[in-house]
Amino acid sequence: MRRKTVLIPAVILLSILSVIVLVLLAQTLWDKSGANRAGQQDLISAPPTVAAATSPPPTPEPTPAPPAYTEAVWVGVGDIMSHSPQLPGAYDAALGVYDFNPFFAEVKDILGQGDWIMANLETPIAGADFGYSGYPAFNAPYELAEALKNAGFNLLSTANNHSLDKGERGLLRTLEHLKELDLQAIGTADSQEEADSLIISEKNGIQMGLLAYTYGTNGIPIPQGKPYLVNLIDEDRIKADIARLKANGADLVTVALHFGNEYQTAPTENQKSLARSLVAAGADIIAGSHPHVIQPYEVIEGFDDQGNEKRSLIIYSMGNFISNQRGDSKDYGVIFKVGVRKNVTERVTTLTDIEAIPTWVHRYKPDRSFRYRILPVEETLAMNNDELLNAGDYDQMKKDFDMLVQRLESMR
Repeated sequence: MRRKTVLIPAVILLSILSVIVLVLLAQTLWDKSGANRAGQQDLISAPPTVAAATSPPPTPEPTPAPPAYTEAVWVGVGDIMSHSPQLPGAYDAALGVYDFNPFFAEVKDILGQGDWIMANLETPIAGADFGYSGYPAFNAPYELAEALKNAGFNLLSTANNHSLDKGERGLLRTLEHLKELDLQAIGTADSQEEADSLIISEKNGIQMGLLAYTYGTNGIPIPQGKPYLVNLIDEDRIKADIARLKANGADLVTVALHFGNEYQTAPTENQKSLARSLVAAGADIIAGSHPHVIQPYEVIEGFDDQGNEKRSLIIYSMGNFISNQRGDSKDYGVIFKVGVRKNVTERVTTLTDIEAIPTWVHRYKPDRSFRYRILPVEETLAMNNDELLNAGDYDQMKKDFDMLVQRLESMR
């Protein structure tokens, strides 16, 4: 009986413990299941993270490099004349040679500021065997070309009314002499092939196209079948030549025009019409000559065929740079100094600073022969210490300088 008494409580106790274990196990399973459900709900309802909500940032565009520029300077002057009185004082009898370097000594530093340095050579330089002569049929010694070279010139317009003063042979000899000195002639040629060749001069990475034409040759006929000897003004042809230069890489084009009326201080309507038409066709600089006096200049603001802003310069006449002509401002000329800037990145070229520097041909007579010097007027007046000038010279220069500046700027 005792053994039965002992077994019943043990069974009961074991049963109770089993129930407790089952309850605890069920609770544990229930807690885990609830946690899983809560976690899933959290995943569903939780806001997306920043990484899931935004796209990867775009690759930044590279910062464009600033434009690259290059610059150069065009210097232009007017007429290089060789009148008979200019020769004796330049002749060195002991050496049997001419020396024209003193003509240009006082302006050489100004000329040297240019990269393209251009003048109108209004005389053949055909040599002694043609005979040296002045007006009306010029021929200057070879030493004049040497002096131009020494002064810094590298471009010479040779298309003018005196191109054929010594005939075809004189023109050809002149070209030979200029080529010997590496002076580029513009507007005359020794063959059709040379005439058709483009003249493009590169300075500091800027390509300048060059053209020159004259209204005529003083009634001297151009030899039959040789129109290439001298370029005559023909508006349609000039426009075609400008276009051809631009198509072949010229960044800008300078056109030398020998036109207008002698000794007239204002341009004619024909001058203005032609020059402006050529600018509209793509010319950048018009370098005028022939009147032998200074005429006004004008700056044309506009746009090129690509829509870029463009400045063009029309100089109707630069007067006499060196000559024996006197009075009524015929003894004055002007040096133009023109800045040229090229945006290499965008391949756009424009004119920048434009400076007009009036000059005076000082003629004096220390012995039986005249001597000549080209003086920059404003600088000479400011220095006021030239031993070869007197008070009257200074007074006249001051008066004339004010008049010339007013004339030059009258069309601006």
